[in-house]
Amino acid sequence: MPETRVLVVDDESPLREFVRRNLEVRGYRVWTASNGLEALAAFQTQSFDLVILDLMMPHLDGLETTRRIREKSLVPIVILTALGEEADKVRAFELGADDYLTKPFGVDELLARIRAVLRRSAWSEMAPPTEPARLARHGILLDLEGHRVTAGGQAVELTPIEFSLLYHLMLETGKVLTPRALLQRVWGPEYLNEVEYVRVYVGHLRRKLESPDHPDELIETVRGVGYRFIPD
Repeated sequence: MPETRVLVVDDESPLREFVRRNLEVRGYRVWTASNGLEALAAFQTQSFDLVILDLMMPHLDGLETTRRIREKSLVPIVILTALGEEADKVRAFELGADDYLTKPFGVDELLARIRAVLRRSAWSEMAPPTEPARLARHGILLDLEGHRVTAGGQAVELTPIEFSLLYHLMLETGKVLTPRALLQRVWGPEYLNEVEYVRVYVGHLRRKLESPDHPDELIETVRGVGYRFIPD
């Protein structure tokens, strides 16, 4: 198997080295950067399978770095936050981050989050062969094998999590899925209490697929229960 290539971005040298050493000893190939500008420069010359990115950095912070990475790449991004940065964490999710770790964190938590994010990014490649390979609803065509989504014939770029969430909502069209059910299917059993993830990513799908003049025309919020993809 090819090596997993990870970019670790943090202005705190001890933390960068802690992450780098613990990943390299487990077979990951690691690059490091001390701020967002260095991270973007690394993207000019390398491709990565995962980015681990601190929010609070000089020169270019993690939020702007996330935004710029998402302009050119769907690479999974795990952000590092300090206690009390709740608003910034939510903003990072809105910009396209995939997961977060709150400092301080241990090796086991770090590795568990990395495995989960990488598993989700490869979800369409590992999906059970019994699942439908193509779904079509409301002019939206989802191609599981090609990992492509079109709406009205126009390509829609989705991150791996957005793609997986849309797939499961469309697969169960007309059925209300609870946040915990969606967390189990899309994020995995480690995330059954992270209800905020579902809300944020449903919002991503709405912005990308629904008309601003007709909110909830595809994905309905059933208050107190969950979310439903509306039948044609």
